[in-house]
Amino acid sequence: MKVNFVDLKKQYENIKKEITEAINYTINNTSFILGKEVEEFEKNFAKFCGKEYAIGVASGTDALKLVIKSLDIKDGEVITTSNTFIATALAITDNNLKPVFVDINPDTYNIDVNKIEDKISKNTKAIIVVHLYGQPADMDKIIEIADKHNLKIIEDCCQAHGAEYRGKRVPITDIGCFSFYPCKNLGAYGDGGMIVTNDKELNKKLKAMRNYGSEIKYYHDFIGFNSRLDSIQAGILNVKLKYLEKWNNQRIKNAKLYDYLLKDIVETPKIDKNVKSVYHLYVIKCKKRDELQKFLTENEISIGIHYPIPIHIQKAYSYLSYKEGDLPETEKVAKEILSLPMYPELTEDEIRYICDKIKEFYKK
Repeated sequence: MKVNFVDLKKQYENIKKEITEAINYTINNTSFILGKEVEEFEKNFAKFCGKEYAIGVASGTDALKLVIKSLDIKDGEVITTSNTFIATALAITDNNLKPVFVDINPDTYNIDVNKIEDKISKNTKAIIVVHLYGQPADMDKIIEIADKHNLKIIEDCCQAHGAEYRGKRVPITDIGCFSFYPCKNLGAYGDGGMIVTNDKELNKKLKAMRNYGSEIKYYHDFIGFNSRLDSIQAGILNVKLKYLEKWNNQRIKNAKLYDYLLKDIVETPKIDKNVKSVYHLYVIKCKKRDELQKFLTENEISIGIHYPIPIHIQKAYSYLSYKEGDLPETEKVAKEILSLPMYPELTEDEIRYICDKIKEFYKK
């Protein structure tokens, strides 16, 4: 049996008629840039997140980058995690700020809140909290620390569309950034991103910032960017948003089956009691990881590693002078984790096949 890591074609086949109608609507109306579809999706996604405003941009990376710029965070340090996609750090360095990496909680893989204050200095300006793999971080403690040290909080929700912390959807604080990269829980058919907030003035500023610093065409109040969510992508996302909660629940169901079948075989995800994870990824911790990866690949099971090289020891960030051993839990996890196929359309037979092969490997 061949099992894909993600199968976007399966999902498309289920909603093909609605997607075609949405695309044709945009083409027939030739409203390709900041059309009605963008405005409608912004309204719908803000409501989904429990926020007043949403600003569509070109990618999740741009969402983070523009938020930092809009908050006028300058000449300082931003705390985040090294166990995430490099885009989180790029948003910091693209704003001429210094990323300061904190080790992870080895159970949840999110930032270890008990180690944050050790990294705070007089130059610390903000914390970017990553809700990794679809599981929200410990926001109560992070908010307490941020308030104590007068730090801004930006929530990187790029893997957590619909995830909940204490019954509330992320972002928990005032600013959250999302990615609509195709494989996300809510994915476009290309790049796309969103910022959500309750701040009316920030909403106004970001909508001008994404559009060359302009509220009125050819009148530019400040130096902005060209970072806009395409109307075609917004139309597609409007269709898919209606199904997101259903799809997330199917991911949770799939995760529970994985948990049951892999119990006592590998270390399955540990989910904090205060959160609802939406399982953007299903990540196991296992012995002989590289050998298992090879075995599963040979049996036509596509898997991934998120992430094999932590950001702090990437060549791109060597100038920060981190070395191996600085973030021991992050580095240990990077050598042991494996991401199994996870998407709503994954069948029970496919999950059982994957788990049978994992059991077979460890019985050899």
